Amino acid sequence: MEDIIYIRNLKIQAIIGIFGWEREVRQEISIDLEISCDCQKAAATDAIEGTVDYKAITKDIINYVESSSFQLQETLAEGIADLVKNQHAVSGLKLRVSKPGALRQADDVGVIIHR
Repeated sequence: MEDIIYIRNLKIQAIIGIFGWEREVRQEISIDLEISCDCQKAAATDAIEGTVDYKAITKDIINYVESSSFQLQETLAEGIADLVKNQHAVSGLKLRVSKPGALRQADDVGVIIHR
């Protein structure tokens, strides 16, 4: 059985998009992250060392996204996934990155990746 630690609707401002105006104005990015883990050790010890530190991961994601400047959400998502996996020794994750309001006819548009 697999346990999941998740972060929902993390909102960050970033430069992202292919159009000229998008290269000049920060837009809101929404991120959902599901991290595969085993919560049993943390539950048994009640210690942060036995689990995924979601606060540290969130800080790293915010710093990464705020300093990024990508054209595609796919590129941003891949960078976030690499960061989380490599910096925080996460074995698997599901990540959703979206741009709310990117399409007038839809609430948001984005990409979901599994790594």
